[in-house]
Amino acid sequence: MRETEKGSFTLPGESGYEELTLQLARRWGADMIRDSDGTVLSDELTNAGYGIYSTICLIRDHNEWAKAHPEQLQQTFLVTEPRTGTEGHLSIPLMEDFYKDQFRVNESPESIKYWQVYDRTSNQEISPASWSYDSKTQSVAIMEICPFHEYTVNFLAYRIWEEISMYNHVTNHWEKEHLMPLDPRHEETRSYLYSWLKTWCGEHPATTVVRFTSLFYNFTWMWGSSERKRNLFSDWGSYDFTVSPAALKEFEEEYGYCLVSEDFINQGKFHVTHMPPGRRQLDYMAFINRFVVDYGKQLVELVHSFGKKASVFYDDSWIGLEPYHSSFNEIGFDGIIKCVFSGYEARLCAGVPVKTHELRLHPYLFPVGLNGTPTFAPGGNPTKDALEYWNRVRRAILRQKIDRIGLGGYLHLVEKYPDFCSCIENIAGEFRQIKELHEKGGVYTLPIKAAVVHAWGKLRSWTLSGHFHETYMHDLIHINEALSGLPVQVEFLNFEDIKNGALNHVDVLINAGASGTAWSGGDGWKDDGILEETVRFVHRGGCFIGVNEPSAADGYHTFFRMAQVLGIDQDTGSKVCHGRMEYKKESIPGVIPEGACIKGKKGLYLTDRKTSVLAEEDQVPAITYHEFGAGAGIYLSSFQFSCANTRMLMNLMLYSRKMSLKQNYLTDNPETECAWYPDCRTLVIINNSENPQTAAIETDSSMVRAELAPYETVFKKI
Repeated sequence: MRETEKGSFTLPGESGYEELTLQLARRWGADMIRDSDGTVLSDELTNAGYGIYSTICLIRDHNEWAKAHPEQLQQTFLVTEPRTGTEGHLSIPLMEDFYKDQFRVNESPESIKYWQVYDRTSNQEISPASWSYDSKTQSVAIMEICPFHEYTVNFLAYRIWEEISMYNHVTNHWEKEHLMPLDPRHEETRSYLYSWLKTWCGEHPATTVVRFTSLFYNFTWMWGSSERKRNLFSDWGSYDFTVSPAALKEFEEEYGYCLVSEDFINQGKFHVTHMPPGRRQLDYMAFINRFVVDYGKQLVELVHSFGKKASVFYDDSWIGLEPYHSSFNEIGFDGIIKCVFSGYEARLCAGVPVKTHELRLHPYLFPVGLNGTPTFAPGGNPTKDALEYWNRVRRAILRQKIDRIGLGGYLHLVEKYPDFCSCIENIAGEFRQIKELHEKGGVYTLPIKAAVVHAWGKLRSWTLSGHFHETYMHDLIHINEALSGLPVQVEFLNFEDIKNGALNHVDVLINAGASGTAWSGGDGWKDDGILEETVRFVHRGGCFIGVNEPSAADGYHTFFRMAQVLGIDQDTGSKVCHGRMEYKKESIPGVIPEGACIKGKKGLYLTDRKTSVLAEEDQVPAITYHEFGAGAGIYLSSFQFSCANTRMLMNLMLYSRKMSLKQNYLTDNPETECAWYPDCRTLVIINNSENPQTAAIETDSSMVRAELAPYETVFKKI
């Protein structure tokens, strides 16, 4: 094999399947072999001449220690479902609604002092003197209630089954002991885990890369007792699983104020990533981040002392890592690994400041996928899955370099799927060619810098609070997915960045989301200084693209605070008696390609007669264009990722910048895209559809035409 035909690929090996492992390692050009949850590597594999990835999840698989130190398990605040009292008193069982294999009530005095009982009807806390806990029935009795009010109890619980192990156990039908998560907040546990890792490194001389399955704290995933509602709450960016009496005590000592359970429970809503963070939440996140970085750095230095590299898996127990935080580099990881379903996740990985960026491709080699449908099981089609996932990821890695790809799971499952093996062989080859192009020089980008503004800014670049299939209902995730493969520069800003002059270096500003969410910005738009800066940015020649309920804030003469720029606003009910401006639908040739579709939204009305309506639904504007000073405001009532909508988004940016829609190194067919690498004179053309397509691309010197099979990648030297 040539260098471009091997390497940069991590293969999951499996003891008992040595011949298959080594055969596929050669076929797929692997240079690294890894173990996965539930598998081990035999001596034959570790001594076969490949680099060895060893997977460890530091805080689980220590049940003997956990049983001896149950008070040092990880914890979380839980809240009971509301119970209606009718007379006299009310007894509320704590664990009735929760999966008893996941949680156990922490009944210690240190825990109970943080419990709170609430009258949710009046939104008032009940005095601790008015309720009591019965450990025999694990219930809270409220002595005096207001009839027909609803009541809840906030309480602390130990997590007695680590959630990813729990998921794998259920998904893959494991019959093994439930693994419990340790909390390194406790000095005794930190010392134990450090010593364990030191011993482990010494006992694994063949390991070249220690692959941390993140570090200490998993994203929040609460299961219920009812199979009808097993998933009570999950948030990929939530810090709820980091809490404990020890953490709360240390926080109070450092910050000078005490957090209470309601700071986490938040009326049962919790603090989902989709909502703007408050000051207390940000303080607590910073507190946890410092702890994770400090202890994580010690562990990585220990790994390095054995001559091994350390990589982190940016999923599972990633909370506190925050790879876009300025302190992330202090940990010292050599690489980051991200499991990906889509393009924006690939961009999330590619932008982290480490030496090696690796994607764990889907489908995982599991019998069923994350959504419960079969993969390597009767009824599954892993080849189709692999092509569709690669199709989403490929357009993103054409824009920014990824260093490695790989798979995870049980390798023996592929034996009955030869088409899948051939598919991965082709994907691995394509990836190496793309990587080689990046290494020889940069990819051509249009002279457009787009910025997305939301409450989290750079800290949560390229993400919301989960994978695409978990957050698909939010407009911004679709915008991120579209941007991930477009030939424009992209960055993420928060409102403080706008105050500090970030818009001086931006051409297009995008704000997308529902009113009150972190993505539209919530109260951030109530700052007049931010509004002034943004309006000034557009008036001087910038473009503001608003989606759904951009810049929305209650209490002003308009609902969209940027309505003067957008030329459109939304009636939330206060203007039902006001007249509406009539309009005629207009057309800007070429801007909206065939197949583009924007779902309408009720209540929209024009605020300026100069606003052009480019699309409508049920006689309500859906896409508008409004010139404002030297710039423009563009409004989309929604946005869903598709090839046609992605091309429309780019066309709107080009048009707002007074640039021709027919730029060099753009395909004429929205179902296709291309990337130009000038240093090696190579044009990469991709078909993003499951149907054959044709594409024509104007270059600096000629017109290039291509016929592409479904999902095909074509490399052309010019």
